[in-house]
Amino acid sequence: MKVTSFIDTKAKQLCFYLRSFWQGDLPHAELELFFWDTMEEWSQVDYPLDQPYSQKERVFWHLLHQIHFWTEDKLTHDTYLVEELANCMVFLEGKGMCPFDCVGIRP
Repeated sequence: MKVTSFIDTKAKQLCFYLRSFWQGDLPHAELELFFWDTMEEWSQVDYPLDQPYSQKERVFWHLLHQIHFWTEDKLTHDTYLVEELANCMVFLEGKGMCPFDCVGIRP
C-alpha cells in the first residue's frame, strides 16, 4: 500500500471515529483501539524515507496524535481543542482550508 492511499483511507475512518465519539456513539476506548490499529497498519506501509509529506498527511498525523495524547475529558469538553480538531476533520474531508498549525509527522 502507498502512503497516499493509506492516508486517504485512514483519514476517512479517523473522521468517522472522532465524530462518532463526540456524538456519544463510540466509547473512548474504541478511539484508542483505532489509534493502535492504525499504528500497526502503518508499520506495514512501504515508502521511501525521503518521500515528502502532503498537507493532508501532516494534518492526518497531527489529528491522530491529538486523539491519543489528550484525555477523554479534554477531547470532549475543551472548546478550543474540539474546534481545532473539527477544523482538521473538515480539511481531511476536503471541505475546508488546511489548518495553519498542524505539523504532524510520521511515526
